[in-house]
Amino acid sequence: MPGRLLVASLGFGVLFVAIAVKLTDATILSPAPSRIAQAPRLPSAEPAVSRAAITDRNGEVLAVTVRGTALYARPGEIDNPARVADQLVRILPHLDRDRLLPRLSPPRQFAYLDRFITPRQQQAINDLGVLGLYFETAERRTYPRGRDAAHVLGAVDVDGEGIAGVEKWYDERLRVTRDALRLSIDIRIQRELREALEWSIDRFNAIGGSAILMDVNTAEVLGMVSLPDFAAANLATAPAEQRFNRAVTGVYEPGSTFKLFTAAMALEHGTVQLHGGFDASRPIRIGRHEINDFKGKNRWLSLPEIIAYSSNLASAHMAMSVGPTRHREFLGRVGMLNRTGIELPESAATLAPSQRNWRDINTMTIGFGHGISVTPLHIINGVSALANGGTLRRPTILAVPPGEEREGVRVISERTSEQMRRLMRIAVTDGSGRQSDVPGYFIGGKTGTAQKVGERGQYIENRRISSFVGAFPMNAPRYSLHVLVDEPKPRADTGGYATAGVVAAPTARRVVERIAPILGMVPETDRIAQIQASIALPLNGGRPRAAPATAARPPTTATPAMLPRTPAPSLEQPGAPIRRTDASDGIAMPRLVLAPLSSPPEPGRALR
Repeated sequence: MPGRLLVASLGFGVLFVAIAVKLTDATILSPAPSRIAQAPRLPSAEPAVSRAAITDRNGEVLAVTVRGTALYARPGEIDNPARVADQLVRILPHLDRDRLLPRLSPPRQFAYLDRFITPRQQQAINDLGVLGLYFETAERRTYPRGRDAAHVLGAVDVDGEGIAGVEKWYDERLRVTRDALRLSIDIRIQRELREALEWSIDRFNAIGGSAILMDVNTAEVLGMVSLPDFAAANLATAPAEQRFNRAVTGVYEPGSTFKLFTAAMALEHGTVQLHGGFDASRPIRIGRHEINDFKGKNRWLSLPEIIAYSSNLASAHMAMSVGPTRHREFLGRVGMLNRTGIELPESAATLAPSQRNWRDINTMTIGFGHGISVTPLHIINGVSALANGGTLRRPTILAVPPGEEREGVRVISERTSEQMRRLMRIAVTDGSGRQSDVPGYFIGGKTGTAQKVGERGQYIENRRISSFVGAFPMNAPRYSLHVLVDEPKPRADTGGYATAGVVAAPTARRVVERIAPILGMVPETDRIAQIQASIALPLNGGRPRAAPATAARPPTTATPAMLPRTPAPSLEQPGAPIRRTDASDGIAMPRLVLAPLSSPPEPGRALR
């Protein structure tokens, strides 16, 4: 036995000596470089958030998800719910004790108390040492710009799912792709639109309004504002009037802004030329109703005069020169009968007569912007097509890569578009849009004032919509603008008026003055005369004037109720026959009576 112990001891001794020699060689005699020291110590990557960010066209963050901590409770483990509720309210003062107490009490088994708390609040709750309170990692969607672009962005619910705006439309894309979603919105433009619109609403004591800026060549929406608005993070608690998006959800009778489409339609179909025109000397009576002009000229008007003076009578005649069938088809072609297709779930459909119910009376009233209700986005998108050469594109809220050309549908010819740009400019220089003009930017557009319609379809007295739609610069259009003010009140310094010329037009001027420098546009004040001459149009349309006629005016009964549905006969051919050219429409003309004039006719009236 002693011999065996000696042998075992010697064996272990040799083993330990070998290990000691090996350690000495590895650490002292020939140490190997440490692999741990060579390996870079990188911080552990934080897991990606569950929802991608949203930015404006310049990369400014509009919506982002941040990681934080949520607080929840297991009521069965809490001994004194009332005391715990008091302690939590002191740390989280935004919580309501009366609502918190039931969530801390049995028979509940689980309850979220706060979905997102700060690290400081978490530490304070942890210091309470209350059994039954727990923390878990949570996410929260934040909107650094507050109210800016709130209607466009929308919001998410407590589970991070989109419930409105872009957040809802692109909900799946924001969840699946981690790349930021880049919008066409420019947050600088957005803020200027909001401030200008807010100024107008305050000035005229209006209940709300909207403003949209669009690139006429790409149909990108650079700015979209609806007031009153809300902070995007507080969508769930915002009242209905703040959540309502007047720019894409509100449908309104467009009023005289729609006369631009009537003029474009008539020019495109060849039923009028720039030197032509229509009679606006007497009201049109249809049954118990009467179509009249506001401060009418009571005479024949050329096409430029119709737009500049905003004649309802001449616009009704102009629409009827095309006919109901082609009228409805044209409005459908320019997008006035369908949803706009913009990437916002709140986009509303228009309110218009069906094809079966679209009669001559509808064509007459819709010709000057009544009897149809559309959104402001419909109007600005259609006017963009009138100004950009005649191509209609679907409006988009996503940024278009530089140089990329979006597909579109031609709705009018380039010649008609060029003529419409001249007409829009004359409505500003000689019409009701004078107060929208900004020297050097050559704005063209049209004002529109329409009474609001009640729940029963009746017009409401002294409740109106004042709007302006236009584009600039008219010599080479780049941007279009729509401004709408809802229920403005008259002011003493506007002569007791609250029409679009004194409400929406000055707001449009204020917008252009502020955003043009942001867009990199410099006013061409040194070439005003030259550029104006290239886009100018005489009010009489360049039509040769006839010598004053001395012939007596024909009897009222012999005067046609509607002017011809072809270009107006030349003054050099007073005997030209008057005939209808849309007999194939299959829709009977309404029985119209022109009210007699209360004053003698002007010289030359009989010839006209």
